Amino acid sequence: QVQLVESGGGLVQAGGSLRLSCATSGRIDRSDAMGWFRQAPGKEREFVAAITWNFGITYYVDSVKGRFTISRDKGKNMVYLQMNSLKSEDTAVYHCNQVVWGQWRARYDYWGQGTQVTVSS
Repeated sequence: QVQLVESGGGLVQAGGSLRLSCATSGRIDRSDAMGWFRQAPGKEREFVAAITWNFGITYYVDSVKGRFTISRDKGKNMVYLQMNSLKSEDTAVYHCNQVVWGQWRARYDYWGQGTQVTVSS
């Protein structure tokens, strides 16, 4: 069983910053990758960023490159997403999950409650 608990969302003005956190526990494969996904109202969930547990190699979708930074704390089993220069189109519910590297999709069909990010213009 996998447990994923996201936090850190909120309401922020365009151009502002937020830092999301994901607490992981249970059957997480620590040799694999973790990532962030988001789902805006009326849209499908989309991949945002990923990081490998072991070496910290990162990958970002083009729309967030240069603005978002994903990181992990192996000792605390935490994954973070630092979001800067936020835009209204970043408004969504953000989720973390294990990531299939190269396919940029979630490994598990299980999703936590997510954390809401709302960017006002």
